[in-house]
Amino acid sequence: MKGNLYNLFRERFPASLRPFIETPAGGHYSYGDLERESARYARFLTGLGLQPGDRVAVQIEKSPAALFLYLGCLRAGLVYLPLNPAYRAAEIEYYLDDAAPGAVVCRPTDLAGMRDLAAPRGLHHIYTLNADGQGTLTEACQSIDGEYDTHDVAPDATAVLLYTSGTTGRPKGAMITHGNLAANALALHQAWGWRPDDVLLHALPLFHIHGLFVACHCVLLNGTKMILLPKFDVPAIMRLLPKATVFMGVPTFYTRLLADPAFGRDVCGHMRLFVSGSAPLLPQTFDEFRQRTGHTILERYGMTETGMNTSNPLDGPRRSGTVGKPLPGVLVRVVNDTNQPLPAGEVGQLQVKGNNVFKGYWRLPEKTAEEFTADGYFRTGDLARMDDDGYISIVGRSKDLIISGGLNIYPKEIESYLDKIDGVLESAVIGAAHPDFGEAVIAVVVRTPGREDVTEYGLIAVLKEKIAGYKVPKRVFFVPELPRNTMGKVQKSLLRERYTDLSA
Repeated sequence: MKGNLYNLFRERFPASLRPFIETPAGGHYSYGDLERESARYARFLTGLGLQPGDRVAVQIEKSPAALFLYLGCLRAGLVYLPLNPAYRAAEIEYYLDDAAPGAVVCRPTDLAGMRDLAAPRGLHHIYTLNADGQGTLTEACQSIDGEYDTHDVAPDATAVLLYTSGTTGRPKGAMITHGNLAANALALHQAWGWRPDDVLLHALPLFHIHGLFVACHCVLLNGTKMILLPKFDVPAIMRLLPKATVFMGVPTFYTRLLADPAFGRDVCGHMRLFVSGSAPLLPQTFDEFRQRTGHTILERYGMTETGMNTSNPLDGPRRSGTVGKPLPGVLVRVVNDTNQPLPAGEVGQLQVKGNNVFKGYWRLPEKTAEEFTADGYFRTGDLARMDDDGYISIVGRSKDLIISGGLNIYPKEIESYLDKIDGVLESAVIGAAHPDFGEAVIAVVVRTPGREDVTEYGLIAVLKEKIAGYKVPKRVFFVPELPRNTMGKVQKSLLRERYTDLSA
């Protein structure tokens, strides 16, 4: 496997004037622009004194400049740390403490707050970049030479630090290497049959593996064009699909497109491939999409620590309710509690192995060791079954994860904020089915005795100031006590049965 991921991409770049990015606002960026702008970012960041392996935290809106910044970090051997723009100060504070970045890039509107957080941590390099590609970072890079010799790194050098979490609620930094990203990109490019004339319509966020790695890396390997939308927008998608051949989305994208009566075969006539991931696709969405458009959505499965693991086939049956077969170079098994493989059809723990699997959690060697088996398989925490043909179906999540609109939400984190609010004795956070987002966050709260003044509206208002909007519960229900088993553990399964209706 090659060292620096950027060199793998660069080998496949077309002539410098060939288009790379087009935006709805009329922006056009070539592969030559990509080379020049990423070089400027790499040269500037290293000029600050940052060394290979140093972290660069980035909390900005989606834009071509954001993608060039990511590629510049790769070229310099720096570790890119993307942060959801929805994160609030308490969340950002944790990432700054844990990752100890050498530089931060944020939105101009967040600069004052970021400085307040950075100052006590001795973090001095803070720059801004807005959705139009303007800011103090752009200004600082304007006069910098647009050439840079990409830094040579080993394949196992960390390229990206992505934070994920588990039942403990403490976010963990997954160290994703250049080799991991290269292996996964090559496997997806092959499995999905990318063609010289493919154009990707990109409506996903860039702080997430789906939008930043799965989507962008395939385009970069293919040396072709993408249409970069600032965000998902049904009218814009409908207008631009005739100019594209590939579209990637979360299930929510597809349900919203189907809600528009004008969406159908005419709009999708030029399309080659629709891909869905980041959350389970409902069978009714799968079926309705095929009936309305004549296209069968290709569903795949991955996670932060591994990238993509399985995919329904490009040529062959794409089976509703499954995430397909292992990708090239990925080993997958379904095992029992003693790591013994289970027969086809039986539900067990899903484990994966391959060059796509991360090298470990940042500064948590003990946790890393726990998550790998003696023979090198990663314990995904998902429950699955494999059929006789090798198709995988994900049937549950043993790590209690909620996926809403394709974004991962960890109940323990929200509970930790709720339980600190005056008047809350304890809480339990669960996911409930939602027709648009797939799942919605629900909080079940026990008030402190005599505190009937604690209300649903009040708790939601407090949380909106503390955490990202997509994590805030859609509803809060109050109970005298939480159901527990004989060991004292809250029985969330009973809560899920009780609160299936958000209007309850």
